[in-house]
Formats: sequence, C-alpha cells, structure tokens
Amino acid sequence: MMLETNIDNMNPEIYSHLFPTLLDNKALDVFVTPIVMKKNRPAHKLSILCREEDAGQLEEIVFRETPTLGIRKYTVEREELERRFDKVETRFGEITVKLAYRNGTLLKFSPEYEECREVAEQTGIPLFQIYNEVNRIAGEKFF
Repeated sequence: MMLETNIDNMNPEIYSHLFPTLLDNKALDVFVTPIVMKKNRPAHKLSILCREEDAGQLEEIVFRETPTLGIRKYTVEREELERRFDKVETRFGEITVKLAYRNGTLLKFSPEYEECREVAEQTGIPLFQIYNEVNRIAGEKFF
C-alpha cells in the first residue's frame, strides 16, 4: 500500500522524529517530496510504502504525529531484486557488501553504508575513498 498526505503547516524538524518512528513500525519506505499546494503554498507530500496489514497502525502514527487531516491510500505493486550479503577483505578490515540478483544473476552490489561510515570516522579517511576501495575489491571478487 502507499499512504500519502500533503503537509504545509508542520515544522520540518518533526520529520527527523517521524521517519524512524514509521520505519520502526513496519513502514517499508518513507519519503517526502516538495510540492506546491493551492494558493501557491509550498508543502511536502509524505509518502509511506507499507504492507496492507500494517497500514492502519501507520495511519494512526501519521494522524498522531502530524497536523494532517486526511491520508490517501492505494494499492501499489512492488518488484524487488533478491538481496544477499557477503563480506570483502579490505585494508580497513572486513566490510559487508549487499548483492542484488534477478533470476539468479548478480546485477549489482553496494557497500554497506554504516560500516563504511564507521571506518571513515575511526580512520579519518574520506568516506568516498572507502567506498571506492570496497567497490574495487567487490568488483574483482563478484564479477
């Protein structure tokens, strides 16, 4: 299901509380899109992707935590790649890599952000350099 509401009268700092609250309560994805509403008012469209059985609980959170008066909801189809995880050995230690497959064929991979961020904080090495090394090693290992 997709739950959506337009919000033009909320302190944007509240989103930093709302997003993890929704995700902790089984939202599959949460995002905002800048929009312009009637009378040319800037606003955000809050979108929440969820399973149908979780929609009611997430609606309650949105009504409780935001000033919205209504939520649109509709069924959407979702296609996902199969995900697996593996590790690569780098000069920073082991780093997890997320692997994405379709019909058994590896299509792409991505270093795990949190692990790379921790290495960057601990070593002072720029995050993009850590990503580059992990991507190079993973590319050699998996392709």
